[in-house]
Amino acid sequence: MGTRDMTLRVGVIGAGVMGADHVRTVQRSVIGAAVTMIADVDLQRAEDARQHAAGAATTCDAAEVIGSDEVDAVIIASHDATHADLAVAAIAVGKPVMCEKPLAATVDECVRIVRAEEEALNANGGPPLVSVGVMRRFDPGYQDMKAAIAAGACGVPLMMHCFHRGVRSVVGATTDSSITNTAVHEFDIVPWLLGRPIAAVSWHAPGVSTLGGGVQDPQLMLLHTADGVLATVETLLNARYGYDIRCEVIGDRGSVALSHGGHIVIDSELTRAWSYPADWRLRFADAYRLELQEWTDAIVEGRPHGLAAARDGLRAAIVADAAISSMRDGGRTVTVPDRQASMAFGARNDA
Repeated sequence: MGTRDMTLRVGVIGAGVMGADHVRTVQRSVIGAAVTMIADVDLQRAEDARQHAAGAATTCDAAEVIGSDEVDAVIIASHDATHADLAVAAIAVGKPVMCEKPLAATVDECVRIVRAEEEALNANGGPPLVSVGVMRRFDPGYQDMKAAIAAGACGVPLMMHCFHRGVRSVVGATTDSSITNTAVHEFDIVPWLLGRPIAAVSWHAPGVSTLGGGVQDPQLMLLHTADGVLATVETLLNARYGYDIRCEVIGDRGSVALSHGGHIVIDSELTRAWSYPADWRLRFADAYRLELQEWTDAIVEGRPHGLAAARDGLRAAIVADAAISSMRDGGRTVTVPDRQASMAFGARNDA
């Protein structure tokens, strides 16, 4: 677009918890952007989200958002199964799209998005059209960690520990979705922090929590990088006590750990107590705002964005797929295919 004075007109597809939050953030906190259209299969949800974006149009048809002359760029926050079709449709009309994680529901669908974007860029040029909403890259704590690691604060990284705990699982959660929709954050942040890809993964689990509704909860995954860093990833959807994200990188000279972001400490009655946020929206409010601001600025200025790219989303999906394969095969260590092999696999499937 290339004009800093203009306002980016944003269409939001999906008005559930995440989509409605994006509407609020764009309207209240992002400079140079405004939500002009909201779509949801439940029109009432779209109407409810419009309370935060006066004047925005609503529809139950996502295609109307993508095709609208009143929409310059699209945020996809609908069900994972819809991501691929919607992203490809936006690419086809040349509209930048930010797709909430995961990029798509399967590796093959991620390949389809990557291919569609690359074909569009080869034909028309310009900056990348697709970005993936893995907001932790914009969290000040994670950014400080990345800078400290790059500066050698802990020496050469050797191990990494991550855990992702929530208050309770969402309705419809499954053991697989705990990997594809929760652990996928770590599948992105581990290589982003370390600057090296995940080469192998194995899946492990203790007894099943009585609060999990039949879902294997918690889960533990071991990630191996090609140069020998070992990372543990724990997911616990039903921790009950609060939303709690932690990360530590241990090197040969020390460690770098993420502080308890979003928590407060209460000292009273001879007692010290921590307060935890109820979910991810409070913990990562700054990250979402900074992510959407960078997305907006990059589009308006006509430059490449600093968000996770489509190929990053593909890579995270490949790791998730390997973790599920390990889960279904007794926890064996599964090699993570490289990107090019996955693209070739998709090509064979399309033949």
